[in-house]
Amino acid sequence: MNQLLDEKLFDSISQQAKDSPRLRMNYNLHDNLDAKAQRLFNAVEPGTVFPIHRHLHSSETQFIMRGHAIVTTYDNQKNLTATYDLDPRKGRYGVHLDIGVWHSLEVLESGTIVFEVKDGPYTPITPDNILP
Repeated sequence: MNQLLDEKLFDSISQQAKDSPRLRMNYNLHDNLDAKAQRLFNAVEPGTVFPIHRHLHSSETQFIMRGHAIVTTYDNQKNLTATYDLDPRKGRYGVHLDIGVWHSLEVLESGTIVFEVKDGPYTPITPDNILP
């Protein structure tokens, strides 16, 4: 089904994120969790928690559509290796993370929408892929 991806959609997803105990809400564009490409909008609110994690089956590309967030990367000893301050109003639109890179996201502004792309199928993050 064709769909316009507009402010009305983003506002709707953002409201769902605000109403969610996790303070985030996915809006999948892929047909199913087995799709070869996992494409989704992630509406995220300040206070949502993204543990430091990695994806061993896929690289990940994140584009910030609106709002403000910081993506951080780490080494295996949990040392900070890079900080990406993403804000489309300042010309900083996204980040591409290689397979296996430890990373996290901190949301700085209500109504933030991140577009994510990863290789499928969907693979849940297991405890060994979260830095304690």
